[in-house]
Amino acid sequence: MAEGFDLRDEPWIPVRWANGASSRCGVRELLHRAHEIVDLELPVPPAASGLLRILAAMTARIARDADGVRLDDEDAAEEITTWLKTRDRVLNSGRFDPKAVDAYLDEEVPAGRFDLFDPVRPFLQDPRLAAECVDAQGGPNPSGVNKLVFGRPTGINGAVLFGHFTDGEPVAVPAAEAAWHLIAQLYYGPAGQCTPRRITEVRAGSGDAGPLRKAVSYHAWAPDLFTTLVLAVPVPGDGADADVPDECPWEARELPDPLAPLAELTWPGRLLTGRFRHAVLLVPSGDRIAVADAYITWSTHEPKPTARDPYVILDRGKEGQLTVREADGTRALWRDVDALLLMDSSHATLRPHSLNSLPLALRRRLKVRAYGFDQDGKQTDTTWFEATTPAILHWQEESDPRMARHLARCHQAAEEVGDRLEYAARLAWKLATDAGAATAATVKLDRRKPGPWAADAAGRYWPVAEREFWQLADPGRCDTAPLPVLVAAALTVLDDAIGAANRADIRVARARSRARSAVRALLRAAA
Repeated sequence: MAEGFDLRDEPWIPVRWANGASSRCGVRELLHRAHEIVDLELPVPPAASGLLRILAAMTARIARDADGVRLDDEDAAEEITTWLKTRDRVLNSGRFDPKAVDAYLDEEVPAGRFDLFDPVRPFLQDPRLAAECVDAQGGPNPSGVNKLVFGRPTGINGAVLFGHFTDGEPVAVPAAEAAWHLIAQLYYGPAGQCTPRRITEVRAGSGDAGPLRKAVSYHAWAPDLFTTLVLAVPVPGDGADADVPDECPWEARELPDPLAPLAELTWPGRLLTGRFRHAVLLVPSGDRIAVADAYITWSTHEPKPTARDPYVILDRGKEGQLTVREADGTRALWRDVDALLLMDSSHATLRPHSLNSLPLALRRRLKVRAYGFDQDGKQTDTTWFEATTPAILHWQEESDPRMARHLARCHQAAEEVGDRLEYAARLAWKLATDAGAATAATVKLDRRKPGPWAADAAGRYWPVAEREFWQLADPGRCDTAPLPVLVAAALTVLDDAIGAANRADIRVARARSRARSAVRALLRAAA
């Protein structure tokens, strides 16, 4: 019978190797052979997003140059240029030092901290929950394994995404997969009602959303995982000059006090792993190879830290306020490319801080990987996604301003045409089905009654617009106006959405003509 599930050596992280093979490995093998790994293959994107932050924090402790200077060195962090030169020397080494990896995992971190089922300090968990999450009679009150696993129906979030499970007949989840969902819960968990936790006389039973709930996370993606992880370490900034030690949860001497003020978000460990709003405890199966139950509750009710996550886009509102760009399962990644390329000073968005100060020599090889989880702010989960751009970061504005602004124009044109197409399709439906609207001086459209053509046209348009966007993403086409190409595509999909059979009707034909004119008006306005 297994004693525990040690994440250092148990195979729980799916990866793809440079030779094309796929397998699972533990943290030790992943870091020893990161230069041989080309991709993470976690089937749960929010878990991959959280895992990258955890691995980036470990990388800061492990990666060092030939003189032994680590990426989390406080002296190097005092000057950004000094730290960037240290990072360049680390990158030139081409791999992590296996001795440094083992020293961190076996000596610097106390024993048991990487064990998923350690009785004293299980990895990223709070063992106090077994005594604090109790019912009115003082008996255990776990949340259930279905509450742990994203995609299983519980409570009001009853959509069955990936299987049929019920609370009456819970199915244990293998320990490796439970680790994925543990990470996903800590970063993307819900807000609102949760399993009550009794610390004082009050059994508080509500909590805040995870720090990345609803967000899209963007990461510079290199040809090998070693380079990806080194570039994932945030450039020193917020918290770099803190007076308190920087600790990740598995490094801290004591468990956090749920009723005390939050510790400062120091750089880089707490910045990446110190924002959790949930506390979790996994209950192993009898043979300790699976998780049979779980406690999930709040970890703090203190105000959320204001320090910026280094991997998110911030959008600037009309009043100047900054908000994290939310995940949208219907929105393709190419529509965010301009926000990844333009400098903060020239755009209404702030690109992810992790994409600033990238090494010039590497930019032609760097893609952008996005992990998103389309959720509401409370309990409902819709869909998650993972997407990767081509190598685009050599077109960042500070390197190639002409190309960055060209792609921004292309995206802006695509959005304008998409909006006009949606309006034109709704207009066509109104004119074709309302005899009075055809003769009215002004046509009033009801967004609650768009008709079938608008959704059909949008579904056809965006894949075509993406194809046209990447064809325009050619330095030789920087002087090509994107609007005519996109308008022509919109006119075609408008006709396809209306359908040839419908256009035989004289009223539909007139409505189509007027709708097409509304789309072509974009060209006249541009001229």
